[in-house]
Amino acid sequence: MSLTLEARWHQLLTPLAPDAEVRRRGFRQLSDAYSQSGRHYHSLAHIRHMLETAEAYHARLQDAVAVQLAIWFHDAVYSPMRSDNEARSAELARQFLAQTSLAAPRRERVAFLIERTQDHTQRPPAADPDLHLLLDIDLQILGAPEADYWRYARQVRQEYSLVPDVLYRRGRQQVLSKFLDTPRIYQTEAFRQKLETAARRNLRAELEAWQQDKF
Repeated sequence: MSLTLEARWHQLLTPLAPDAEVRRRGFRQLSDAYSQSGRHYHSLAHIRHMLETAEAYHARLQDAVAVQLAIWFHDAVYSPMRSDNEARSAELARQFLAQTSLAAPRRERVAFLIERTQDHTQRPPAADPDLHLLLDIDLQILGAPEADYWRYARQVRQEYSLVPDVLYRRGRQQVLSKFLDTPRIYQTEAFRQKLETAARRNLRAELEAWQQDKF
């Protein structure tokens, strides 16, 4: 039977925060953040999907706890009109994790992982398999079946509803082109074999739709 998100949270945090009220406050804070009305893609469903994928790749992770915590917090602060969401999400994680028994270096590791989700087209450090896997898990939607990808693309547009079409079209095309220009979208061999071809096909299709004014 699949665990609820709240059960997953308590399972992860109980060894680090025996005080149930601390855990409950943390979950409420995150649940409220991801349930805001403007969230269409960057929601609790996105977090669940990432956690389930991380669980499937658990054996490949060096610090599964840090990766799971980074997943929980990485989009906790999300304002489409700002460029510091990841930094603010990382700070939120630091504040919460200061209430736990997680050692300071691992708290900073969680914050680092969150901050590195800001730009997936930047080449990550070569000797950091946990970061590589986290980034690939976050981007798995790009290689999803066509219908799921287009649902994601529409949801992202909804999140940027305050941005006029002419500006959004320009910015979105830049994002899509930047991904397509990277030598590889996915950092791990497993994700490249599984999703790279589909991701590039989806990205090209959306880019062409914007260029032809058919989105």
